[in-house]
Amino acid sequence: MKIIVNGACGQMGQILCRRAEKAGHAVVWAADKYRRDGEPRLLCDFEGEADVVIDFSHHSSAEDLCAFALRRRLPLVIATTGHTEEEIALIRSCSADIPVFYSYNMSLGAAVLADLAARAAKLFPDADIEIVEAHHNRKIDAPSGTAKIIFDSIRSVLPEKTAHCGRAGMGVREKDEIGISSLRMGGVVGVHEVYICTDNQMLTLRHEAQSRDLFADGALSAAAFVAGKGPGLYTMKDLASSD
Repeated sequence: MKIIVNGACGQMGQILCRRAEKAGHAVVWAADKYRRDGEPRLLCDFEGEADVVIDFSHHSSAEDLCAFALRRRLPLVIATTGHTEEEIALIRSCSADIPVFYSYNMSLGAAVLADLAARAAKLFPDADIEIVEAHHNRKIDAPSGTAKIIFDSIRSVLPEKTAHCGRAGMGVREKDEIGISSLRMGGVVGVHEVYICTDNQMLTLRHEAQSRDLFADGALSAAAFVAGKGPGLYTMKDLASSD
């Protein structure tokens, strides 16, 4: 594949470029507004041929990113987190005209965790459910996008559930709430745990990312998947269920 990487100078962007080249793909444009080695290299300056755009930049770039992909009719993989409701609406609108693969977490294992959590929650609808996520001390958004994916997956089978982010002060746990707690410490790549607890038993599900390489590899798999699709919004769930 011929790949455009947006956010190429960030930590994940650099890893993605290395993993892409190792896998035999060509990074034809390494775009980043904040290059340390010279002038900014913008998406709009690219004039060559490409098969897909992979975004590991910042959520605020959503408007420029979608405009470029639409103008060039290029499939788009968005692996950036922290999007606002307005930015998410823009991404959804974009997917009406081009294929867009959008996921807060490019790990297939995390997608499996979300699926298992929903299945387990459906079997224990009256259980107390808590989601705990841990990341490095430089992560700026909380709760993590993956925690939101897990919550949404559970809510797809238990729609009455509501999110309770953080827990402090006085108050009894509400029956239908799902607690979501965030830890920020050291260099933790990413850990997500789901606790499903009844009066007499507790089920614990856990996924741990041990290297950021897995997110880059997942993005490349998503790129290969979406490159052959028609317009639409695709997720890791679609990739996991594909043949």
